[in-house]
Amino acid sequence: MNKGLVRPMQVDDLEAIMGIEHASFSTPWSLQAFIAELKDNEYAQYRCLELDGHVIGYMGLWFILDEGHITNIAISPGYRGQRWGEFLMRSVMQEMVEQGMERMTLEVRVSNSPAQDLYKRMGFAVAGVRKGYYADSGEDALIMWAELGRK
Repeated sequence: MNKGLVRPMQVDDLEAIMGIEHASFSTPWSLQAFIAELKDNEYAQYRCLELDGHVIGYMGLWFILDEGHITNIAISPGYRGQRWGEFLMRSVMQEMVEQGMERMTLEVRVSNSPAQDLYKRMGFAVAGVRKGYYADSGEDALIMWAELGRK
C-alpha cells in the first residue's frame, strides 16, 4: 500500500472533495457549506487524505470542549475496501487525542453496515437511535460514541 498523507483541508481541495461528496452521499453538502465550515466555523477541523498527490478522502468534525462530533467522512469510490477510511480515521483520532479530545460521536445510517463495521473497529459503540434523521429517506441513524485512547 502506498503511504497516504493526512493533512488539513484547504479551499483549493474543494473541487476534489465535491467529487467525492457527490459520489458518496444521496444528499451531498454544497460547496458553500464546505467553505463556511473551513472559513467561519471555529469548532470545525477538516482533514484530507492524499495519495500520490491526489485527494482520495476527507473527514470533518467539530471539536467542542473535549468532544468531537464527526460531521462527515468519505473515501473516493475507487479506493474503498482498501482500509483508507480506517487509515484516515486513525490518523485524525490520534491527532485529536494530542489536542485534548477525549470522546467522539457520529451518526450513521442504520443500513450502512460497512461504515458501522469500520466505526466498531475504531472503538465506537452504539449509544442510541435518531428516528427519521436522514431527510432524503426518513431513515434512522445510529448514534455511536468512542472513548479515545481506550481502543
